[in-house]
Amino acid sequence: MDEPVHDTPRPLPLAGLRVLDVTQVMAGPVCSMLLADLGADVIKIEPPGTGDQTRGAMGFKMKGPDSMGFLNMNRNKRSLALNLKSPAGRDLLLDMAETADILVENYRPGVMARLGLGYDAMRARNPGLIYASISGFGQTGPWAKRPGYDLMAQAMSGVMSVTGHPGGPPVKAGVPVADIGCALFAVYGILSAYIGRQTSGAGQYIDASLFDSALAFSIWDTCEYWGTGQVPEPLGTANRMSAPYQAVRAADGYFVMGATNAKLWRLLCEVLGREDLFSDPRFRDIAGRLANRETLIAELETSFAAKDAETWVSELLAAGIPAGRMNTYPEAFESPHGRHREMRIEVPHPIEGSVPNIGFPVKLSGTPARVRRHAPLLGEHADEILSELGLSDEAVERLRAEGAFAA
Repeated sequence: MDEPVHDTPRPLPLAGLRVLDVTQVMAGPVCSMLLADLGADVIKIEPPGTGDQTRGAMGFKMKGPDSMGFLNMNRNKRSLALNLKSPAGRDLLLDMAETADILVENYRPGVMARLGLGYDAMRARNPGLIYASISGFGQTGPWAKRPGYDLMAQAMSGVMSVTGHPGGPPVKAGVPVADIGCALFAVYGILSAYIGRQTSGAGQYIDASLFDSALAFSIWDTCEYWGTGQVPEPLGTANRMSAPYQAVRAADGYFVMGATNAKLWRLLCEVLGREDLFSDPRFRDIAGRLANRETLIAELETSFAAKDAETWVSELLAAGIPAGRMNTYPEAFESPHGRHREMRIEVPHPIEGSVPNIGFPVKLSGTPARVRRHAPLLGEHADEILSELGLSDEAVERLRAEGAFAA
């Protein structure tokens, strides 16, 4: 369906929302960046001197002081360096909350409350404020006070117990599933609360954790456990619900394929010329193919060894069987499809020149996300933010003298 033609671009869907981003590292900054990408005015509150820890992360240097990771998790934001350990800094954040719609923080549970910046204090200033806390294990519970990082969440949620190969050492997911998952679930909670506020007028508190988010990804594994009583174990690239559905070896290396139902299984046997497998009672249905997965894959790889991976991918796709090559990240970004989907974008930056960023993963037809700002320099927007608050030069100088902006 074609979009109507507009003389001027439509406002981004979150334009007009103000977000106070009191977060560092990954889950919090990604959450607030997703809001910023869709138009929210995100003010990043950072410790003076050092800023977000991620500014100095990673083992290589850019032209300026900020890491590539920081530059990829903080576009479309403004930065204000504010010392929340000083009474003046805390008072200023409370004042800012009066005109904000959303606050996101990821301090250890209880820290913001001890600073006088918890939900109750903020709600007293602004009953409509949506206040989201992101932590490793949630705000309550026996593990709540523990420091929480993606690695701990993957291990303690069970994700690592099903990652890797049978009998092998522990393996974490190659990407930070708990961090990114928590960022996504936090956005889901924030926008749900915002929609609800349209009728109730009331804000609310959101408790999002890496542990809960990682567990939420365990649907197949957990359902197997609840349904059979058997504790799930790692399967490499295989799948608990269907076979063959995994990486398989061809003449020159691995590729992935999946024959996940009776029709696809029949087609696969036809493409391979292996009618013997189709008629084999061990492989007659999914239950049999799962029970005899190792034998099945060994048989299939005997046939796949006749040709290279790229040829098999082409032949399987031509037959209607899902298959794909094993890409590296550079190959994925530079593939014709990755380029078409614009999954690498370039963001102009005053120090770096042009910074590659991971593109927008969701495409909106009428109000597509867009880059409006580079990832901010530390404290870059202090003057304009303070001016918007209506503070006089004298008031700003008083705050400065009281340590609001100093490390």
